[in-house]
Amino acid sequence: MPNLNFHPAGRHFLAIPGPSPVPDRLLRAMSYPTIDHRGPEFGALGRQVLAGLQQVFQTRHPVVVYPASGTGAWEAALANTLSPGDALLMYETGHFASLWRKMAERLGLVPEVVALPGTCPQTGLPNSWRRGVQADLIERRLREDSGHQIKAVCVVHNETSTGVTSDIAAVRRAIDAAGHPALLLVDTISGLASADYRHDEWGVDVTVSGSQKGLMLPPGISFNAVSPKAIAASRSARLPKAFWAWDEIIEMNKTGYWPYTPNTNLLYALSEALDMLQAEGLPAVFARHHRLAAACRAAVHAWGLEVQCADAAVHSPVLTGVVLPQGVDADAVRQLIYERFNLSLGTGLGKLKGRMFRIGHLGECNDLSLLAALGGCEMGLRLAGVKLLGSGVLAALEWLQNSATPQARHPG
Repeated sequence: MPNLNFHPAGRHFLAIPGPSPVPDRLLRAMSYPTIDHRGPEFGALGRQVLAGLQQVFQTRHPVVVYPASGTGAWEAALANTLSPGDALLMYETGHFASLWRKMAERLGLVPEVVALPGTCPQTGLPNSWRRGVQADLIERRLREDSGHQIKAVCVVHNETSTGVTSDIAAVRRAIDAAGHPALLLVDTISGLASADYRHDEWGVDVTVSGSQKGLMLPPGISFNAVSPKAIAASRSARLPKAFWAWDEIIEMNKTGYWPYTPNTNLLYALSEALDMLQAEGLPAVFARHHRLAAACRAAVHAWGLEVQCADAAVHSPVLTGVVLPQGVDADAVRQLIYERFNLSLGTGLGKLKGRMFRIGHLGECNDLSLLAALGGCEMGLRLAGVKLLGSGVLAALEWLQNSATPQARHPG
C-alpha cells in the first residue's frame, strides 16, 4: 500500500472549487448500514430525495439521478435529446464549455461554437474566458438559422474554470426572441445549491449538475433536471442510450426506486445535505455565498492582482479566479502553498494553465474557512516573491466585519 498520510499535522484546507469539503454530518450518514435498494425503506428515501432535489433545482418536473460524475450527466443530456448529425450551438465561456463541445463531437453531433472574440490587452487572456454568455450573439446566430437546423443551445451557468456566472434567463429570452425551437441545455455542475438557479422559471430544458460542489457530497452522483419539452424530444432522439435513458428511470422514480443499483450510501448523504439546505433556506445559502465571494474579491484587489472574471455583474459566488502577473508561474505558487501550508487551491485549466489559481468558497464554507484560505494564499504569494500592494486578509476581514448578518451561519 502507498503511504496515504499526506497531511500528518493539522487539518488539510481544501479550497478548490469542487470537490468541496464534506460536512461531518454527511460523512456520518454515509457510514449507515447499506439497505436493500428494493425494500420499502429505500423507496421512502428515494421519494424524499427526489422531492428535495426538485426544490433545489426549483422545478416541478423530474430530476433524473445517476450514480456517475457530472461528465456522465453531460452525456445523458445530449444522448436523450439528440440524434446523430444534429447541429448544436455551444457558447464557449471556459474550459468546461470546451470539454462539453468535445464530448458532443465524439457522440457524432455537430457543434458550432460562438464566443466573444479577441483577447484582453492587460492580461492576454481570451475575452470569452473572462465574461459570461453574450445572449445577443446567440440570438443573432439563431435568427440566421431559418431552417432550424440547430437542435439545441448548450451553455454553462457557472464556469468553474474562470469564476464567471452567466445569465441563463437572458439566453432563454434570446432563443424566444429569435423564434427558434432549439432546446436549452445548461451545465450548472458547480452552480447548483451555491448560486441561484431556476430551472422552470428560466425555461431550461435540461439542467446538468453533480453532487460534489454546492451539495457538499463526494463525487459520484449527477443529475438531469428535465422539462416536458425535453422528455418529448427524448422519444424521437436516436443517439444510442441504455443506462442513460430517462424513460425507465422516470417511471421507476414514481415509487422511489431506480432500474439499476443506485448509490445507496451517497443517497443517505444527499438526504442530509438537502435537509441542511432547507434548514438554512436557499435565499440565505445564496446570500452567504455572495458575501464570501465579495470578501474574496476584496482580498484579490487589495493584493493588486486581477480577478479572472472581468465583468462585475457576473462574478461567481462559487469561486474566484486570481490572475498572476506575466512571468509568474501560478502552478509553482500553488505547489508552494500546498507544501508549506497544507492548502489546496484550484489550478488554471486549458488556456489559463499557469496563469491563474482558483479559490473555492462554496458548500460548507464560512468566514473563518475563507480567511484561512486567504491567509495561506497571502503567505504563499509573498514567499514566491509576488509583489503585493497590501494585505488581502485584512481587506477581507474588514469586508466580513462590515457585512456580518444573522444569516451568515451555516447549520451543521
